[in-house]
Amino acid sequence: MSVSGIESIGFTPYVPPTVAPTAPAAPQATQQSGQAFGDLVLDGLDRLEAVQDKSDQLAVQAATGDLQNIHDYTLAATEASVTTQLTVAVRNRALEAFNEIMRMPIG
Repeated sequence: MSVSGIESIGFTPYVPPTVAPTAPAAPQATQQSGQAFGDLVLDGLDRLEAVQDKSDQLAVQAATGDLQNIHDYTLAATEASVTTQLTVAVRNRALEAFNEIMRMPIG
């Protein structure tokens, strides 16, 4: 059974930057990685908003009778739904991980 990748719904996989294994990471490199992760999250949210906007526009066109192919709206609505579900699942896992870290004893 072949399963298509996440690229088909508009997300691109994260490819970590290559780091030379000989030297430990400096604090500046860690901060850059944090910024890269933040940019990745913001990019994902921007893409989610774009998918939902497209679905909303096609819904208006379908309601007004201006849409030639109703399957375009069906596909866009399904894509928006799946993308939203994926985003919520990632958020929930991040919150679970945060809560688990906060429960860890110190010392």
